[in-house]
Amino acid sequence: MAEDTANQHSKIFNKDITEEMRSAYLDYAMSVITARALPDVQDGLKPVQRRILYAMFSMGLRHAAKTRKSATVVGETLGKYHPHGNLAVYEAMAKMTQNFVTRYPLVTGQGNFGSIDGDPPAAERYTEAKMSAYAEKMMEDIEKKTVDFTPNYENTLEEPKVLPAKAPNLLVNGTLGIAVGMATDIPPHNLREVCDALICLIENPDASTEDLLQHIKGPDFPMGAIAYDKKAIAQAYATGRGGVLVRGEVEIVEGKKGVSLLISSIPYRVNKARLIEKIGELVRNKKIEGIKDLRDESTDDIRIAIELKANAQPHRLQNALYKHTQLEETYHYNIVGLLNGIPQTLTLHQLLQAYIDHRRVIVERAIKFDLTRAKDRAHIVEGLKEALDHIDKIITLIRKSREVSDARKALMKAFKFSEVQANAILEMRLQKLAGLERKKVEDELENLQKTIKRLEGILQSKKKIDEEVKKGIQEVKELFGDDRRTKIISQAHNAVADEDLIPEKRCIIMITGGGYIKRTTNDEYKRQRRGGVGTKGAELKEEDFTTISISASSHDILYFFTDKGKVYQLKAYEIPEARRTGAGRALVNFIEIDADERVTSIVPVAEDTKKNAYLFFATQDGTIKKVAISQFENIRKTGIIAISLDRGDQLVNTMFCANEDTIILVSRDGKAIRFSAKEVRASGRSAKGVRGIRLGKEDAVIGALVIPADTKMRSRLLTISEKGYGKQTKADSFKIQKRGGSGIKAAEVATKTGKIVGIHILLEKTDDELITMSKKGQMVRMATNEIPERGRQTQGVRVMKLKGDDILTASTMVQQ
Repeated sequence: MAEDTANQHSKIFNKDITEEMRSAYLDYAMSVITARALPDVQDGLKPVQRRILYAMFSMGLRHAAKTRKSATVVGETLGKYHPHGNLAVYEAMAKMTQNFVTRYPLVTGQGNFGSIDGDPPAAERYTEAKMSAYAEKMMEDIEKKTVDFTPNYENTLEEPKVLPAKAPNLLVNGTLGIAVGMATDIPPHNLREVCDALICLIENPDASTEDLLQHIKGPDFPMGAIAYDKKAIAQAYATGRGGVLVRGEVEIVEGKKGVSLLISSIPYRVNKARLIEKIGELVRNKKIEGIKDLRDESTDDIRIAIELKANAQPHRLQNALYKHTQLEETYHYNIVGLLNGIPQTLTLHQLLQAYIDHRRVIVERAIKFDLTRAKDRAHIVEGLKEALDHIDKIITLIRKSREVSDARKALMKAFKFSEVQANAILEMRLQKLAGLERKKVEDELENLQKTIKRLEGILQSKKKIDEEVKKGIQEVKELFGDDRRTKIISQAHNAVADEDLIPEKRCIIMITGGGYIKRTTNDEYKRQRRGGVGTKGAELKEEDFTTISISASSHDILYFFTDKGKVYQLKAYEIPEARRTGAGRALVNFIEIDADERVTSIVPVAEDTKKNAYLFFATQDGTIKKVAISQFENIRKTGIIAISLDRGDQLVNTMFCANEDTIILVSRDGKAIRFSAKEVRASGRSAKGVRGIRLGKEDAVIGALVIPADTKMRSRLLTISEKGYGKQTKADSFKIQKRGGSGIKAAEVATKTGKIVGIHILLEKTDDELITMSKKGQMVRMATNEIPERGRQTQGVRVMKLKGDDILTASTMVQQ
C-alpha cells in the first residue's frame, strides 16, 4: 500500500534533455521579456514601474499628499504586487524620481535619490516619496474600469495590466531595457511635440513619418545637449532603429582670467564625474594640451569650467574633447515594446497609433462607465421626483407599514417603483419636501438627462470619441508641456564643422605692430561724428599700435599675407572674440609666422568665392602681380610663397580683383596711378610680378584698391592721413593710364596732414562706416558720408582729433 502511494507521487517521465532545455529556456526568456524588461507601448511602463505607481495610488500617495517613507512604498509593492527583491523595486523607484534620467518624473522624492555623478540613492529608510502630478494623470479614470485587471502573484488582490495613461509616457520619458535575446532603447521626447504629433495623426490617419516629424523634431534629453543629423533621426523613426550623434554644449568664454571652455550640457546617461576624470586623465597623459584648470561648478544644472592656457586654441581643444571623451556619444535607437503582449520593433507611426488606439478604448470605457452611473442615478432621481409628486400618499403608505421591508414592497406595488427607487425613497430626508430642495431634484434630473444624451451621442460617433481623446492630449500638453531642451542640428555628424557651433556674424579683425590679433563684433563700436576724439579701442602694450583692421564674417577663411610674400590660412572664428578694450593674443599662437615676419594684409574669403577669382598683389616698391585664387587652396600650417620679392622689397597689400576692374595704387606721398586689371597678366604663385608705379626715392606704396567694373554707381577714393585728415575724391578724377607710370596727385601731403596711411573705395548709395585707429589705441567710428568730397590736390578735413604726438595707424570699412 505504501509503495503504491510512493509510486503515485514519484512518476518518471521520459523526455529528451535537449528539448527540455530549449522549452525551459524559452519560457524563461519570454518571462523576462514580458514581465520584467520591456515596456508596454500603451502606458510605456515596465511591470515594476506600473506596480510601484499602483501601490502608491492605493496608499493615497497622490501628488498633493504628504510623502511617505520609501521603505513603506517598497514594502507595499513587494507584499502585494511584485514578487522580486526590494533592491530592484527601490532602484526602479529612484530612477522615476531622477530628473536627469526621466524627462517628466513619475515620482516626487524627498531626500537623496542619487546624482548625475553616479552617486547611489540613500537607503530606502532615509528617503520619502509620492506620485508626481504627471503620474497621477497616468492613473486618471482607473477607477472607472477603463483597464483590465489581473490577479496578483498570490491570487489575493488584483493589479492593472496597463494604466489608462492619459500622458503618452513611452515616447516622452523613453526607456532602456535588456531582456533575453532582445533589448529596447527609446530616447525621451518633448511632451508638447509628441502631443502635437498625436493630434496630427488623429486628424490625418495616413500621415507619413515626414508629416509627424514636422512636430517631433527629435529626442529631447533631460539635460539638454545637441543632436545631429535630421536624416539619421528620420531614419530611426521610420524603421525603429538607427544611430544619432549627440554632443554636449561647449561655450568659449573670455573673462578677466583669459579664455575658458564652459560645458553646459552633456549627452544622455553620461556620468558627469567620470567625464571630468577622463578629461583630467587626458591632460595628465598630454593627449590634450592647453588646459590650465578644470572645475565642476554644477548645482541644479551642468556647469564644468575649463580654464585654458594663454597659447591654447579653444576650438581645437573643443574638438579634442569631443573626440576623446563622452562629450560626444552616438545614441542608438531600438524602439521595441510589447504590443498586445508581443514584443515588436515599432516605427514612430506605429508607436503613436498604438497609444491612440489605447486611449480610444480608455475613453470609450470611461464614457460607458459614466453613462451607466448617470442612468442609474437618473433612475433614482426619477423615483424621487415621482415620490415628491405623491408625497402624501407615500407618507400614509409608509406609516401603515409595520416594517421597512413591508414599506418597500408596498411602494413597489402601488407606484411601480423598482427596488432601488423604493430604497432611495425610504432613505429620503424630510428636507427634500422643501420647495427649493424639490427644485434641486428636478434640475438634477434635467442635467442627468442631458448628460445621458451627450454620452450616448459620443459613443455613437467615432469622431466624437476622437475629439475626447484629443481633449485629453491637449489637457496634458497644457499642464506639463515645456520648452525643448535638446538642440537639433540638421547636418550629418560627418559633415558637422566647427561653424555649426559658432554663430555667423560680422566682426572686425585687428592686428597690431607688436604681433597681437583679436576679433571683435561690429557693435563694440558706437558711431560718432567726424572730428571727435574717439573712444578707447584697445589696452595695447607700450609702443604697440594697430596696423591692420578688416571687416569679415566669423565663418570666413582668412588669408594672412606677410611682408616677406608668404601667405598663411586661419578661420575667422579661430581667433578668440575679445572686447573692444582687449589687447588680443599673440598671432604666433595661431599661425607659424617667423619672429621677423609681419602681416601686411588680411583677405577674408567666403566659402562660395568663385575659384576663377584673382588675388592682386602690390609691393612697397611698386611691383604688382595677379594670381588665380585656386592656387591658394592647400596652404600648409607653415605658410606658402605668395609672391617672390626683390631684396629690400615688401608686400604691402593683397585683394580680390576681376579682369574688368581697374586698379589704383596710392603712395605715402599722395601719388596715385589707375590702370586696367587686364594689363596685368595672371602668373604663378612664385612669380615676381611687373612694375605698377614709378616712385620717388623716399616714397613707398601704402596700398592698392580695386574699383569695381560691375557697378553703375559712382566710385570715390577715400584717403586718410596719419594726423587725422581725410577726404573723398571722385574715382573718375583719376584717368586710366598704362601701368608703370609715375601717376598723379591723389592728395596734398603736408606737415599738417602727415603721410597717407589709409585708402578705401566708396560706392554711391551705400551706408558703410569707417573705423579709424590711432597708435595710442584711440578709435572713432563714423559714417563715411560725413567725410566731404574734395578734389585730388586738396588736404581734406579733420576726421579724428588726435592727442599730442599720436598718429593714425589703421582704418577699416564696416559693411552695413
